[in-house]
Amino acid sequence: MPTPNVWNRKDLIAIEPLSRDELETLFAQAEIFKASFDGREKFDTLKNRTVATFFFEPSTRTRSAFEVSARRLGADLLTLSETSSSRTKGETLRDTAMNIRAMMVDMVIMRHSAAGAASYLSKVLDVPVINAGDGAHAHPTQALLDAFTLREHFGRDLTGKKVTILGDILFSRVARSNIYCLTKLGVEVTLAGPTTLVPEEFRSFPGVRIAHDLKSALAEADAVMLLRIQHERQTTTHFPSLGEYTAFFGVNRERLRWMKPDAIIMHPGPINRGVELESEIADGPRSVILRQVTNGVAVRMAGLHLCTKFCDAQKNER
Repeated sequence: MPTPNVWNRKDLIAIEPLSRDELETLFAQAEIFKASFDGREKFDTLKNRTVATFFFEPSTRTRSAFEVSARRLGADLLTLSETSSSRTKGETLRDTAMNIRAMMVDMVIMRHSAAGAASYLSKVLDVPVINAGDGAHAHPTQALLDAFTLREHFGRDLTGKKVTILGDILFSRVARSNIYCLTKLGVEVTLAGPTTLVPEEFRSFPGVRIAHDLKSALAEADAVMLLRIQHERQTTTHFPSLGEYTAFFGVNRERLRWMKPDAIIMHPGPINRGVELESEIADGPRSVILRQVTNGVAVRMAGLHLCTKFCDAQKNER
């Protein structure tokens, strides 16, 4: 069955609106880009175009991956951070964006602490807006690269595969985007962690179950996705201490034995080594964490490419 060639979006803001065909289209494009990595081939989708990156929260992997992706597509980059932005002087997000757009920027990639910020910007600007994470709401490209990595490891059809997402679900935009993405692909998702960090609301989601018994959550999984504790988003204490979290929910060598022999370990980073995951496991043969980083470049290239091509096609039809 041929892969569909469907992409109907100026922006990439969240996973929820994407159809299964759009997901397949993006994965197919990412496969093309990843195949070019060995030869260091570059592309011209964004040649003679300027991409602005607005990162109003700290980031290393995501920002770097987007910058590498944009450059591999031929773009010039304009980088803006919270400390270099006039927002520190009281300028609104809209004014910042409109001023940057007046400089003839062709695309905006933004990370922001406020849920919905990227969606708002996409309605203000007539150029593609890519959400690099907004509050605890969404991180679509992380979910897409996670799914891409699972497809690469297990095969393109993930129907019936079981993924356990373990850790701080409550404050995780990665978990939310993965829930939508993986269930669209037929994956059975288990959310595991302390009762205070696993929202009950997800029990009503088709294809999602909640588990507080770590052994059963690990034993059934084909892949385990670890999440760090996000202290920066927490306003109250949700468990007694990091030591107690590690004692009950940290993955170590003993608990690795609870998992299937061929189950893999995933993590969006940054890893709190010795808290949610022992270093030996993070760096071990069952870890695909660095492969996720590589795949993040291919997937983000695909997102930038598809949004740009859609906008170009829309302009040509006018």
